[in-house]
Amino acid sequence: MKKQPLNYSKEHKRFLKKRRNNLILVWAFRIGILALLLGLWELVTAVGWADPFIMSSPSRICKTIGNLYREGTLFYHIGTTLWETLAGFAIAVVLGVGIALALWWSEILRKVLEPYIVVINALPKIALGPLIIIWFGTGSKAILVMTVLVGIIVAIMHMLAAFVATDKNKILLLKSMGASKFQILRKLVIPSSINSFISMLKVNVGMAWIGSIMGEYIVSKAGLGYLIVYGGQVFKLDLVMSATVILCVLAAGMYFLVVLLEKFLVKNTDS
Repeated sequence: MKKQPLNYSKEHKRFLKKRRNNLILVWAFRIGILALLLGLWELVTAVGWADPFIMSSPSRICKTIGNLYREGTLFYHIGTTLWETLAGFAIAVVLGVGIALALWWSEILRKVLEPYIVVINALPKIALGPLIIIWFGTGSKAILVMTVLVGIIVAIMHMLAAFVATDKNKILLLKSMGASKFQILRKLVIPSSINSFISMLKVNVGMAWIGSIMGEYIVSKAGLGYLIVYGGQVFKLDLVMSATVILCVLAAGMYFLVVLLEKFLVKNTDS
């Protein structure tokens, strides 16, 4: 069955046109600022205002990335870091939301564990690096554990705060109608926490990359963090900047996927 075309009023058409033009303007400014910064960076190194050996330059970065591609190592290092980051991100989110649900479900458990969660959140995870290496070895498993440790506490605290902040009057209303605790969770608590869930995902995107790169700094034989450490040790700063630029692109892409998920959830919630 074909959908009937929507007949918008003139005012609504003008609103949609204005919103579309604003979006185009925003993207034009974003791209323009990026192009300006890259152009200035290339200029100051080309005319000798800054040492390209120290500062690198967009052209040198492109050349370095091209060399990594020709050597056949570019996608190997990208794939290694990407797998560690995505896996750690997924595990941290699933475990974090699950633990937050358990803490919301049991007030006694929440009161018992809350101080420990705060302390673990304040603990610099890098301090656990030597222990993680001893316990999990020097492979990807240790990096994955580091990524999960960095992200899971963020997920727990964000989601627990959202669950606890659910409107108490609405909970009482559902209880008065005979709803069970599981029904309250499914019908009220979880739907009202969607925005907080998306916010937590956006924060944890950065946490996941921090955890994986931190782990690769400590112990790795491959990955973008390894390239950064190796490039710094042998003073190949073009390699360091190239790996950093690739990290920025990957992190931005992962954040964009979360934004798409947000639009999908909002659309389905509204409908």
